[in-house]
Amino acid sequence: MAYSETMAGTQHIRRALLDWYDAHRRDLAWRAGPGQASDPYKVWLSEIMLQQTTVATVGSYFGEFMARWPDVTLLAKADLDDVLVAWQGLGYYARARNLHKCARVVADEYGGRFPDTVEGLLDLPGIGPYTARAIAAIAFDRAAMPVDGNIERVTARLFNIETPLPQGKPEIAEKAETFTSGDRPGDFAQAMMDLGATVCTPKSPKCLLCPLAEYCQARANGAPEKLPARAPKKARPERCCVMFWLENPKGEVLLRKRPENGLLGGMTELPSTPWQEGDWPDLNEISSHQPLDLEWEQVDGDAVHVFTHFRLTMRVMKGAARKGANADGFWVHPDDFASHALPTVIKKAVGLVRGSR
Repeated sequence: MAYSETMAGTQHIRRALLDWYDAHRRDLAWRAGPGQASDPYKVWLSEIMLQQTTVATVGSYFGEFMARWPDVTLLAKADLDDVLVAWQGLGYYARARNLHKCARVVADEYGGRFPDTVEGLLDLPGIGPYTARAIAAIAFDRAAMPVDGNIERVTARLFNIETPLPQGKPEIAEKAETFTSGDRPGDFAQAMMDLGATVCTPKSPKCLLCPLAEYCQARANGAPEKLPARAPKKARPERCCVMFWLENPKGEVLLRKRPENGLLGGMTELPSTPWQEGDWPDLNEISSHQPLDLEWEQVDGDAVHVFTHFRLTMRVMKGAARKGANADGFWVHPDDFASHALPTVIKKAVGLVRGSR
């Protein structure tokens, strides 16, 4: 039978999914065991890490953070550069800066205790509506429904919501909200996440294993894999730049810090021209951004990095600085790059140079 939007129908679905969750829940490092209270710090840390990142990727990073900073007070005392270095590879580095800022606010203004309501959590840096709902539900058992990609997919199929994303998001969120009344709201939210991740998957949903199959309108219509529908993607803009590998007689390379605000804020990079759309920078523009006026040699090949909103192609110019040369930045030996917060895009440019040797 298809899902009936009645209180009884809602409760049948909640019970069926919670029973399934009790038998099939994923064992995740940040998740409390059956009957155990959730640790708000672990829930918050994992939710920030999981934004735009997969569970498989987050696992090792979460373990490292917990080993170095096992509570919010210790994270608040950490140096931001150390946090950024530990974050390398997770991307979206504004999350790391806000993570550190949030830890300081919780430690200094809340006595090391996270607010236990959606409204209170929204007052913290880096916590938006989804994350506030996730923490409130999972850590504090508040009646809130976070709608991530998994819950979005399960809900769209359960209610056969055909409005393409992103236009369909409000309707999906409204339908998901109908499940907030009842016991174990945190477990129910995690059950929806687990169902989407392991059974109600994007391309080949395992409907025969699904505890909600009899309630699913999309399955009744015969094409659950088509939902949620998505509007056609716009072409990703192309940008390009020239980066400079300047090496001194000690074998050290010139690096610099990006501005705190904006893309990759506070991260370490090679000096470069602006990342511009359209044609490659001309010789005059390249000259105006080179760290020293000397003879430069172009490294063979290009490096490419795809951001969410654009694709960047990089060329690298290599030069040798004389002893005592004064350039804007700081010198680091390539063997010590790992101790600096180099984002993946810069590591690709570094790889282009080191692979040419």
